[in-house]
Amino acid sequence: MATHVLDASAVIALMGREPGGDRVRELIRSGGAGISTDNVSEVAAKLVARGADPATAERQCRSLGLEFLEVDARVAFSAAALLPATSVLGLSLGDRICLATAEQHGVPAVTANRAWARVAGAVVEWIR
Repeated sequence: MATHVLDASAVIALMGREPGGDRVRELIRSGGAGISTDNVSEVAAKLVARGADPATAERQCRSLGLEFLEVDARVAFSAAALLPATSVLGLSLGDRICLATAEQHGVPAVTANRAWARVAGAVVEWIR
């Protein structure tokens, strides 16, 4: 069971050896890191945009050992409900999905995006 839900920005930091990537590695090694299926799609798309073929991008994402958390209707509607509070902060649909997934599982969302600090009621951890 996931103890943390990673945002795409956190996983991209790990894969790109960016600041904060070590914190993400720790969470994954602890065995409790999950990512929504929408957010893992964002990560794979970023890898493809950087030149990886889709099969390689999928292998790289799967090799991280993350728990893939399905986005169901409950998460979808929770993410939609976050729009009024998050649109002024510049949060994307993927960001809202991450927050809603973390809320559904009762665990912190992990991101590199400091704007999430201003989302009322969100339990967030930052990697940098």
